[in-house]
Amino acid sequence: MIHFAVIGTGWISEAFVKAAHQTGKMQLTAVYSRSLESALTFGQAFDVSLYYTDLKELAEETTIDAVYIASPNVMHCEQAILMMEHGKHVICEKPVASNYREAQRMDDVARRQQVVCMEAYRSRYLPNFAQIRAAMEKTGPATRAFFSYCQYSSRYDKYLAGENPNTFNPAFSNGSVMDIGFYPLAAAVALFGRPESVKAEGRLLDSGVDGEGSLILGYPDLTVMIQHSKVSDSVIPSEIQGKYGAIVIDHIADIQSVTVHYRDGNTEEMTVSQQEQGMFYEADFFAEAIINHQFPDRKETLLTAELLTEIRRQIGVIYPADQANMD
Repeated sequence: MIHFAVIGTGWISEAFVKAAHQTGKMQLTAVYSRSLESALTFGQAFDVSLYYTDLKELAEETTIDAVYIASPNVMHCEQAILMMEHGKHVICEKPVASNYREAQRMDDVARRQQVVCMEAYRSRYLPNFAQIRAAMEKTGPATRAFFSYCQYSSRYDKYLAGENPNTFNPAFSNGSVMDIGFYPLAAAVALFGRPESVKAEGRLLDSGVDGEGSLILGYPDLTVMIQHSKVSDSVIPSEIQGKYGAIVIDHIADIQSVTVHYRDGNTEEMTVSQQEQGMFYEADFFAEAIINHQFPDRKETLLTAELLTEIRRQIGVIYPADQANMD
């Protein structure tokens, strides 16, 4: 049994713990929060006995094998490195780091310490993500793709009211492309690899982060168009066009349906059944990597971090974390 801790006590940590327990391979042992009260409230629901408000003490706890990190983006790198330097495997919520340089540092430490360091990006591990690849075998080489994820943020009204929620605060390495634009971008990286060119546009808010934007990824025989937003909703599905037909994907960040529409008018449903708890698959992949002493290839993670950094450069979003990494 893999004994793990969580850093962060939000809803996503709760969802991950439930998914991890569902694998039958992981058991929550410890909870870290800056507030002991928050840690206790979270952990008591899972019969946890170890609670920490000091990260170094958590890192030094020898009964913990792994750590799930769901803190603000700006904290991911240093927290992950601290845990890995103490021999702990890490699964870190996306985006794995504030910028490419931080992601490289994390990768270097993981290699040196021979521990698993994995980006928690649940849609990548869904069975229906694999079905996209299977569908592409049927439609032939892709020539055009359109990926969309636009979701009005529950915190945007607070921002408009004059508050400064973390979601729209550059100090926390947030914004639209980092938060939800990540999903279509990472999907493109996983499916098509490194683009030859990247063109980005974004609408910046007064806080200094992007509220929405669009990307064009150029490949030798393929163009990928991406739209993302935290200030508006969209109901348009995503699509991959090939020689023999088009693949329609209901939601690129939570893939529940994959359908092939052939040129002759026929359709083929490629969807397979999945666990209701979507984080089950990433948790199981993480557990299996630890159990089998395998180290997942982080090329996709590093490339996505590199592209996100370039995209922010093009649209003019600069984080304090970027300045810190330049010192």
